This record gives sequence, structure tokens and C-alpha cells, in this order.
Amino acid sequence: MLKNKNVYLFPVLVLLFLSLVTTASTTMKTAEARSSDHIQHLTVYIHALETNKGQTTLTGDEIAWYEGAAADAIFAEREPEAAAEIGGVPDGYYIVNDSDSLTSYPVAPNAKVTMQIYDHTGNIEELDINWNEALSLQQFTQEFAKTDVFDLSQSPYHITIQNGQIVSIVQQYTP
Repeated sequence: MLKNKNVYLFPVLVLLFLSLVTTASTTMKTAEARSSDHIQHLTVYIHALETNKGQTTLTGDEIAWYEGAAADAIFAEREPEAAAEIGGVPDGYYIVNDSDSLTSYPVAPNAKVTMQIYDHTGNIEELDINWNEALSLQQFTQEFAKTDVFDLSQSPYHITIQNGQIVSIVQQYTP
């Protein structure tokens, strides 16, 4: 009689083990899928914007961008004499760029580009702020190449990376 119980117990244990293995592998695939949807926000100075065989690549230098009280705190920490003299950051923001390493990022063909200021006419007297003006990626690449009136590489940009590609580029206006 005892022999019969073991015959039934073995298949139950095998099924239980297979159920646990299947659950574990399903959990791993779900975690991998979530990580591929990971969204990352960075602020960079753009050093190069190149298109080759239909793929645009942005090469940038990541910076830390601080505003308001956070900017005042980091300013006081890094430049205590100036902070004591003037009280806080002069324009409401502070940039930290401790590394000069560059990173290249692929840009999605349908990436949204939002500008604050760029050369519309070729005449410096007509340079003016147009808040949150949308450009196509192609327009942005063309404007970025122009440096005679207003050099866009001197502006910081907030980029959003999703699924390994830049999906948004927003120019940060700096007075």
C-alpha cells in the first residue's frame, strides 16, 4: 500500500516543480520587458548631431542642471565666496559639468524637438525667443549646423530616452 502512495506523490512533485520553474521564467520575462520600456531623462550639451543612412545620432556631454533652491545650494557648496557675496545663483539656475566624456545616442526618426531660441532669419538683430517652438528632427539638424548667428551647441538640452532612443529634445533657454 505504501508503494502506491509514492507512485502518486512523484508526479505531483514533478508538476509542482515545473509550475515553479514556469512562474519564475515568466517573472523574468516581465522584468526584462519592463526594463526595455525604461525612460531616462538627461540634460546634455550637444557636441554633434549627425545623420547617416537615415539614422540620426546625437553625441552629448551629460551635465547636472539645477534650478531654484537646489541651484543656490549647489552654488554655495561649490563657490562659497561668490555665493556669500551675491547670495544665490544670478539667473536662477546652476550647471555642473564635472566630466568631459561624450556619449552617442540614437535619435528616433519621430523624435519631438522643442526650441526656445534659434536663428530664423540669418540676422542677429531679429534673433528672438519663441517659447516651445516645435521643429522636425530634420529642421533641428539643419539649424544645429548653422553657427554664424547663434550657435545651438551653446544651449543645454533636456533629452528623453525610451527603449534606447532619444524620443524628445528640449532646448533649455539660458539668459
